[in-house]
Amino acid sequence: LLGLVDAHTHPVWAGDRVHEFAMKLAGASYMEIHEAGGGIHFTVEHTRNAPEEELLCTLRHRLERMRLAGSTLVECKSGYGLNLETELKMLRVIERAKRSMDIGISSTYCGAHSVPKGKTAAEATDDIINNHLPKLKELKLGGEIDVDNIDVFCEKGVFDLDSTRRILQAGKDMGLQINFHGDELHPMKSAELGAELGARAISHLEEVSDEGIAAMARAKCAAVLLPTTAYMLRLKQPQARKMLKEGVIVALGSDFNPNAYCFSMPLVMHLACVNMQLSMNEALAAATINAAYALGKSDTHGSIEAGKQGDVIVINSTRWEHLIYQFGGHQSLIDYVIVKGKVVYKNEKCGIMSSY
Repeated sequence: LLGLVDAHTHPVWAGDRVHEFAMKLAGASYMEIHEAGGGIHFTVEHTRNAPEEELLCTLRHRLERMRLAGSTLVECKSGYGLNLETELKMLRVIERAKRSMDIGISSTYCGAHSVPKGKTAAEATDDIINNHLPKLKELKLGGEIDVDNIDVFCEKGVFDLDSTRRILQAGKDMGLQINFHGDELHPMKSAELGAELGARAISHLEEVSDEGIAAMARAKCAAVLLPTTAYMLRLKQPQARKMLKEGVIVALGSDFNPNAYCFSMPLVMHLACVNMQLSMNEALAAATINAAYALGKSDTHGSIEAGKQGDVIVINSTRWEHLIYQFGGHQSLIDYVIVKGKVVYKNEKCGIMSSY
């Protein structure tokens, strides 16, 4: 089987938000927790205070767990700094992991993940455009940090459509691919904006409009759907069937972060099939070739063919569908993970256990 591609993760952070899970179960909404000083702001405080080495150590562990679950290419975002110093610290950590680990990484600057405390959205937007992006460009040209994508959380009470447009356009002008959060909690016309700007991908889309879906199909802009988030926050499911019918390129991501603590793309595919009505074939395509497309890497990743990178997983089953059909339990199912033709993981019980 092909190595899996996780098109959306937030794997660099410190501070545990397990206590918020209880609040969510008791009925608190994402925005209620956010406004009570939880959510992203809680993680930002802890990430700002964490030394770079600590962040690198936890990132490596998380990426190893993703790889154990069959992911061979992972998109990794910054976004828990919200100030230049911490955002750069996070991007350095992602860069160090990229250079030292046997796993593919697509790096994303997500400085507009939330509006920092003490700033308005307009001030935060100006800071990103005037200070963050020029510094990032300088480090990119110097070969210190190689960032691939730019991301903004386009949402009511976070970054509005106009601020989102300005940041994404500025990122595009310096050669970054547009790959952003849109239409998650409220209809924002994010999909229409992304299509207009030539975005490579838009994530979430639970509240996307019919016009937005049509625009994304025309623009060949991928929809990165996140089954864990819709499940965790009890949101309405994105319209995956309508998107597929209209010709949108549908990809999947784990959205691994302190709110949706999931490393496993097999579990994500299972949720996509059950909750979003994808077929198993569609889910596999969404977690391989389409996810690679969403990261601008479908010429090298996402399928097994001549000239592409040799990223494969070997499972101990006669049918590949077991990877999705089994609800969890990839630990016993995956025997080998191979990246660039090199075995990077061998299950110690390989050949002993049966997947049945």
